[in-house]
Amino acid sequence: MTNEFRDLERPRAMRKKDVVLMATVTVFESLPHPTRSELRQFAELFAPLFSASSEEARREAVAALSQCRNVPPAVAFFIASQPISIAAPFLTSSGCLSDETLITIARTQGEAHARAIVRREVLSPTVIDALVGLRHNRTARPIETPVAEAAAAPVEDTAAAEQLAREEDLRQRIKALASHIDRPAHDRLGLRTLSPIQEALLVRFARDREAGLFATVLADSLSASLWLSERIMLDISGQQLATTLKGIAMREEDAIFILQRIYDHLGSLEDGVTRAESLWNSLDEDECGKRIEAWRRADSYTYAEPQRQPAAANETKEHEDEPRIVRTSASLRRSTAAVHRAR
Repeated sequence: MTNEFRDLERPRAMRKKDVVLMATVTVFESLPHPTRSELRQFAELFAPLFSASSEEARREAVAALSQCRNVPPAVAFFIASQPISIAAPFLTSSGCLSDETLITIARTQGEAHARAIVRREVLSPTVIDALVGLRHNRTARPIETPVAEAAAAPVEDTAAAEQLAREEDLRQRIKALASHIDRPAHDRLGLRTLSPIQEALLVRFARDREAGLFATVLADSLSASLWLSERIMLDISGQQLATTLKGIAMREEDAIFILQRIYDHLGSLEDGVTRAESLWNSLDEDECGKRIEAWRRADSYTYAEPQRQPAAANETKEHEDEPRIVRTSASLRRSTAAVHRAR
């Protein structure tokens, strides 16, 4: 067989596998109440067919199964673990994903999968708590430096290599110190910054006008008490919430959306600009950050965690707090006489 015939045969074989995958999914969808045997058979067939099919067929199969209520747990987890370009509709709308599966996917698959889970219409308190506490560390690609190159290359003289490393380390420290004199606007090293998951949750709860859940996520974002976040939201002018959102580096479009959803009057136009936009543009990010830290310090003084005391010390204190009964000779005689009468 020549190369030309092989090239013609490959797309045909690929199409056959795509057809088999979609046929399998269609047949499974048509089962109103699949038996255990049918569920097991589908779970065994799906993964090999899915892996052998084209990306377009995979997306169609996942989109179809996202509306199916009988997807086996193993298949649901397999689909949810796929790249976000394929798994997104399933993560957003499938009812076959348990809370444990959603939490596991959010923790193991990364930020994009977690943001897709946030877009689900219904989230249980357990999943919300897990998403609130989730932290996705952005791992930057290490920058190649002369030190790294020197370490990678074989160095015959160890003393010379160590000297080179010390000199390069000193240069990097000087550069870091100099950069703080004129810090770029995007550099938030050491500043309190909103995580992508927290930002997505704040937007979601503002859209649904879930004030209680919004306050909970805001308190977590500030590492402060719920009282502080509720106090911020009680400022009906929106000034304190706008200050908070700008101080933790929320994106402008999301912050303006939140302000207009929580405070309706900020959505009105003035000279072609909403009041929320005018309020946002009037704030300085550095000043907002300083004000947030002042609020957090005051909050920590007010809601400091009580020191734990040993159990023995607590018992002793409780006994000390109880009123003492003073025994006198008259009271002893009365109690003795009462005992004799009872006999």
